[in-house]
Amino acid sequence: MATLTTGIVLMRWQLTSALLMFIASTLNIQLRKFDHGVMAFFASGIGIAASCWFATGLLGVSINFPLIWVHLKDLLIESMNNMPPEWPAMMA
Repeated sequence: MATLTTGIVLMRWQLTSALLMFIASTLNIQLRKFDHGVMAFFASGIGIAASCWFATGLLGVSINFPLIWVHLKDLLIESMNNMPPEWPAMMA
């Protein structure tokens, strides 16, 4: 019993993402059956995000979102500083 508990504790995020993929897939099938295309599209997006989360968790890749956000913010600020002052006005 302790082995099973330890396995579940260690794999909790992978199990959570696998469960989320299953729920998104089931929801996608049901929504398409009842002709709710937009909501099925969102369910597919949740499933894709969960599968990416699952794969990165299995590969041991950790994603540091705050660090990515800081770099993206710095990149956008640097790009804006290098733009001409009249941009996006049309140049004739």
